[in-house]
Amino acid sequence: MRRLLNLTDNTLITAGALPSLPPGFTDAAARLAAYSRFRPALARYCQDVATAAPTIWPLYKMFDQLGRYLVAYMLIHNYFAWKYAGAAPPTLSALQKAIGAGASARHTAGFVAALKAGHFVMAEPDPDDRRLKFLKPAPSMIIAIGRSVRLFVAAVDEIEGRHPGRAAGLADPERLGLLLYRSAQFVRANGTLIHPFQRIVHFAGRDCGYPLLAAIMGAHYARTLPDAPPAALLSYKALARRLQVSPAHVGNLLGEAEQRGWFVIGEGRRLTMLCDELLAEFEQWAAWQMVHFDSLAVAPAPSAAMGGA
Repeated sequence: MRRLLNLTDNTLITAGALPSLPPGFTDAAARLAAYSRFRPALARYCQDVATAAPTIWPLYKMFDQLGRYLVAYMLIHNYFAWKYAGAAPPTLSALQKAIGAGASARHTAGFVAALKAGHFVMAEPDPDDRRLKFLKPAPSMIIAIGRSVRLFVAAVDEIEGRHPGRAAGLADPERLGLLLYRSAQFVRANGTLIHPFQRIVHFAGRDCGYPLLAAIMGAHYARTLPDAPPAALLSYKALARRLQVSPAHVGNLLGEAEQRGWFVIGEGRRLTMLCDELLAEFEQWAAWQMVHFDSLAVAPAPSAAMGGA
């Protein structure tokens, strides 16, 4: 499941591929990034993403790897597409077809079985043909997959000073699931928003790599912004506890990044250097995510087309 899944044409995407962006998208991202509140809001986003999971289940290990994340993302899409847009029933075979060459049918089935074991997915019989089983995402999975989404929208709320904000409504799994469905519709039509950012892909493709990157970025903002949240401890053991992985895995991820010259963690396990290229890439990636998800958060909720529960 370490390969990158392409949700556009069922082949593997190459990092660096540019999606088709709607008119005004990059201008809107640049405007957000120009706000004085952009970096403080992004610092709080990083702190929240890198916070320890609220359960003993290996939640981060389950979802925080790009291939597994995209399988769950597409499972949510298929269910809401069936429920609200009259799409094909959200069966395992439909999910395997949507993932295509990005992962073998066996791997997708195995991951879905793990999701069922963790009560993140329920298999429900088709009322018209009980031989068919629909894959229904549990609220806990929608919340886990949409966690970064909601936090990006909360960051826009903070940047633009919105009271009330849009993120509060996304605490409702149904609304969050609809947003994820719309996001996947965009990705299927236009390409992913992550693959132009090769360093982000590098971290996201590894187990718990993205929240580890968020911890590093949070440490950078903690030492450069006066009102940023305090930095997370960057020792192997502390990060391993937060991310539910082994200290050796954390050491490998940090060592690879340091060898590439992306950052340096020095004495006292404190961040002492972050390269300008990684900082610029992360901030552009974040601005793109903010624009994408914030725009989807205001779409009206449709009526259920198939009466699914």
